[in-house]
Amino acid sequence: MTNEELLKIIKQAAKDGVKELKLPRRGLTELPPEIGQLTQLTSLSLYGNQLTALPPEIGQLAQLTWLDIEGNQLTILPKEIGQLTKLTTLLLVNNQLTALPKEIGQLTQLTGLYLFGNQLTALPKEIGQLTQLTWLDIEGNQLTTLPSEIGQLTQTKLNLKSNKLTALPKEIGQLTQLTELNLWGNQSVLLPLEFKRLKVIQLIKQAAKHGVTTLHLSCRGLTELPPEIGQLTQLTELNLRWNQLTALPKEIGQLTQLTELNLGDNQLTALPSEIGQLTKLTKLDISYNKLTALPSEIGQLTQQLTSLELGGNKLTTLPPEIGQLTQLPKLDLSSNKLTTLPPEIGQLTQLPKLDISGNKLTTLPPEIGQLTKLTKLDISGNKLTALPPEIGQLTKLTKLDISGNKLTTLPPEIGQLTKLTKLDISGNKLTILPPEIGQLTKLTKLDISYNKLTALPSEIGQLTQLTSLELGGNKLTTLPPEIGQLTQLTELNLVGNNQLTALPP
Repeated sequence: MTNEELLKIIKQAAKDGVKELKLPRRGLTELPPEIGQLTQLTSLSLYGNQLTALPPEIGQLAQLTWLDIEGNQLTILPKEIGQLTKLTTLLLVNNQLTALPKEIGQLTQLTGLYLFGNQLTALPKEIGQLTQLTWLDIEGNQLTTLPSEIGQLTQTKLNLKSNKLTALPKEIGQLTQLTELNLWGNQSVLLPLEFKRLKVIQLIKQAAKHGVTTLHLSCRGLTELPPEIGQLTQLTELNLRWNQLTALPKEIGQLTQLTELNLGDNQLTALPSEIGQLTKLTKLDISYNKLTALPSEIGQLTQQLTSLELGGNKLTTLPPEIGQLTQLPKLDLSSNKLTTLPPEIGQLTQLPKLDISGNKLTTLPPEIGQLTKLTKLDISGNKLTALPPEIGQLTKLTKLDISGNKLTTLPPEIGQLTKLTKLDISGNKLTILPPEIGQLTKLTKLDISYNKLTALPSEIGQLTQLTSLELGGNKLTTLPPEIGQLTQLTELNLVGNNQLTALPP
């Protein structure tokens, strides 16, 4: 199309008050200033021409809502582009633009900005003024960074494919309505923590919208849980294991339908008091965090809680309210720093399994004897120097591990534990065994290795069900003849008793 032909079209369009003008693939190399006469235009298509620039008069088309200059050879845009304040769609795809004028920020009605296939190396900070954008397409440019103002485009879908980005600004985390982000074809883009938080917020909102009841957010590298988590009032199961959480928001207490909460393997140093509002919890796993104490409100989880995992923390004490969790079938307190147990521990009268191994306990409260339904008790790896006589009240015990303490004697009441099948007392400082040991006639495995025993009581011969007897690392000089009554033995370890020179016939 010649310039004369184009002028004729413009003149006629102006005369007729045309609102829509389409001039695609007309071989145009320039746009004459007269284009500014078309002040009624709302839509202008110049797709597929050979334009290298736009005249300043383009800014006079103040009624434009749609401008398509795709597939030309534009290298710059005139600053007058900013006068097109009614534009909602601007198509600049497949040109040669290396930069955008700051006046682009005046196009505050834009909902779609298409910059695919240019040579842009940066975006002006004024891009953040386009707060109505729902779609920003910058695919196939040369961007190495994004301005922090990108975080102001809270309604936008972002196509950043095939640029040279290596990182995103932390403000990307402000795009709370973001539903699409394409980073394919960049280098290894480092995502800021704020982006992870953003993705979690979006996921939470979607889950709330659809009434999700189970949510798994394990292994996400999360350092915080947003308050929005409280919106998931229908949740019954929440898994946050293997993250880097240091705290929980108080809004966690709004998840009143939760029956399972897994917080294991995080960095939690405390629990909010609102945890006590989760009264329907049946399983709570807080193992392998950095908790030094539990809130007293833990005692409010009395109705349904059947599993409480507290192992691998830094607990030094337990609140008295722990005794209110009377439905617990198992309590794991292993690998903490407990120096004492509260007397209220004795209120857990339904408890069949208790693991207190790997703490710093020097004594056990006499109330331990009230746990009469215990079948398994692990107190190994503490600093106990004695056991209370009340230990003998635990008559349902089948497994007892007291290894790795500092016991010098066992109370006679140990003989009342007649249902024991496994007893591990290794790694203590025992010099004698009480004769009552012989009453444990159901024992199949007995480990007394690495103590300071010089002799065994003759009653050892009454343990006729023994299949394994570990005596290594003691100071035995003789064995009683009654040892011969242990006819079921398949394993007898005497290694390290250097003064034992003979065995009984």
